[in-house]
Amino acid sequence: MLKMVYSIRHFFEKHGFYVSSRFAERLGIRAKSVRLFFIYLSFATVGMGFAFYITLAFLLRLKDLVYTKRSSVFDL
Repeated sequence: MLKMVYSIRHFFEKHGFYVSSRFAERLGIRAKSVRLFFIYLSFATVGMGFAFYITLAFLLRLKDLVYTKRSSVFDL
């Protein structure tokens, strides 16, 4: 049972898109505080915090895809 919990945790840490870290960096606070905020928001609003987190992950992923650094004009 504990091994399954660790594998789920590892999956979410690996594929978490660093939403909490990037959001915390932008706000100038610790990532742990942002993660706790999302957890509390999820409990308080019955899952809306998770939906907000997934939306932020999607938007950050889109931003990363659009604003990639190109080495030359011919990479367009």
